[in-house]
Amino acid sequence: MICGVDEAGRGPILGPLVVCALAVESDARLVKLGVKDSKKLTPRRREELEPKIRKIARIELREVPAQEIDDRDCSLNKLEARVFAELIDRISPDVAYLDAADVDEQHFANMVRSTLRCRPRIVSEHKADDTYPVVSAASIIAKVTRDARMREIELEMGQPIGSGYVHDEITMTFVRNWISDHDCCPPHTRRTWEPAKKLMTMNAVPKLESFE
Repeated sequence: MICGVDEAGRGPILGPLVVCALAVESDARLVKLGVKDSKKLTPRRREELEPKIRKIARIELREVPAQEIDDRDCSLNKLEARVFAELIDRISPDVAYLDAADVDEQHFANMVRSTLRCRPRIVSEHKADDTYPVVSAASIIAKVTRDARMREIELEMGQPIGSGYVHDEITMTFVRNWISDHDCCPPHTRRTWEPAKKLMTMNAVPKLESFE
């Protein structure tokens, strides 16, 4: 059995990191479906492929919420490696293909291996989601799952929140306005991220000047 592991939502200011491990006996049917790196597919195409992939693959998912990311006792790379290992252990494949989250591909493989109970052969590469169909499929499931979670959060907040990324003006307007109104970051924000800390500091300055 082969397994591909990838994530969605590593860098945003708002929302979870979602990691997917996906296993198949052979990637032939994934190739036939036309899976690709999720970033190279339209949202509509990802949504079309997601149920088809689920029918032919075993899938293990883990959502890492913003609070867990903020409260981590290690680097984000190490946290991600632990989650990769957790999902691989659920499957116990013969080979695990990883989209490496560290600059050093082998170092990331070693971090994952250090907490594994099973002993698959590990292939850790940058852009593995563009090379191995099983990782491409995992990237699609992770992305669709995260997008669905962001829609749930948007309903919870009762207003548009965008994609959660700092380049998304809808997201940044939401976070900025929430901080201005509540003097704190909105739920599901990665408070330890530099953009969030900067917005909190900027919000405090006018209040300090007014007090003085």
